[in-house]
Amino acid sequence: MSLDILAPALPESVTDATLVVWHKKTGDWVEAGENLADLETDKVILEVPAPESGVLQAIQVQGGEVVVAGQILAQLDLQSGLKSQPAAEKTASPSVRRLLAESNLDSQQIPASGKHGRILKTDVIDYLQQHAETEPVSMQPSEQPLTVTTSTAIGSLRPEQRVPMTRLRARIAERLLQAQQNAAMLTTFNEVNLKAVIDLRNQYKQRFEDKHAIKLGFMSFFVKASIEALKRFPAINASIDGNDIIYHGYYDIGIAVTTPRGLIVPILRDADQLDFAGIEKGIQDFGTKARNGSISAEDLSGGTFTITNGGIFGSMLSTPILNPPQCAILGMHAIKDRPVVENGEIVIRPIMYLALSYDHRLVDGKEAVQFLGVIKECLEAPAHLLLNI
Repeated sequence: MSLDILAPALPESVTDATLVVWHKKTGDWVEAGENLADLETDKVILEVPAPESGVLQAIQVQGGEVVVAGQILAQLDLQSGLKSQPAAEKTASPSVRRLLAESNLDSQQIPASGKHGRILKTDVIDYLQQHAETEPVSMQPSEQPLTVTTSTAIGSLRPEQRVPMTRLRARIAERLLQAQQNAAMLTTFNEVNLKAVIDLRNQYKQRFEDKHAIKLGFMSFFVKASIEALKRFPAINASIDGNDIIYHGYYDIGIAVTTPRGLIVPILRDADQLDFAGIEKGIQDFGTKARNGSISAEDLSGGTFTITNGGIFGSMLSTPILNPPQCAILGMHAIKDRPVVENGEIVIRPIMYLALSYDHRLVDGKEAVQFLGVIKECLEAPAHLLLNI
């Protein structure tokens, strides 16, 4: 008896997906619930679990092909009584499985350092580095072959590689172009002295971690300060829909996160109702999901305002681009010690440049400047955040 293996239901507003890679081949024994393949949409990676235990047969869709929900991907032979279960295989997250597939590696080749035989991304990277000089790495089947041309003038190799955009990268490109074309985008800047925040964090970070089992970072301060500023300037928390302005009476804050697949913006919902610990736990949860590839479409939908932190990569100053249909985005940057004048004297203080990009159709320059002023005020005197004044 055989059973069809079907493409799973897709997230709302997603019409199709690309089959990235099969983790099993024809003739392999699979356990019920075991992931057989990864599907990539422009939002998330979806797993295709085995509906029953059996032997994989008749794969009908290959890597790189586009599928829709409910489409038959393969068949499963359910004569499980005639088969014996093979030795347990190593486990890996979707992002690690994708890296293995792109590098044409078998999981059994990689020494696993994670708990219960789990392969970590660092395991794969270490393996690739150790074998870089002796073992060429093949590309994912869905990619085009490496094109190598020889220059007769210098007699050296000049390699080129042409690969299709991932669904996520294509979606990012589409949205960025949409933001540039459909909004009157401007950016205003300010600087903030973070000495008070750093001193407060250093004084209480250990007690905070002991009580809440989470580290106290800087992002929770910026989320709190942004919410305070958004309450004072509702237009910056609004969006444009045709000829209408939608003023949102809630604060769903997008936190930009970089993943191996590209930039994603999971949403911290009702952030105004969260305390510092709740914000930090929410951000940590997003980071964990981003690393193991389990971010859901719901995590990425909606949002009224976005914060992005290029400072973690060393960025000193940038003009962040809008995340439609939101009308503003706050850019954080690296903290650097700089000379500043206080009470007529030059002192050294930890300074960060802030950037607010906004849609000038909805937000006036005066509002944008004052908005950054409120954030600066809240961060330079954190009592505003703690005492709600």
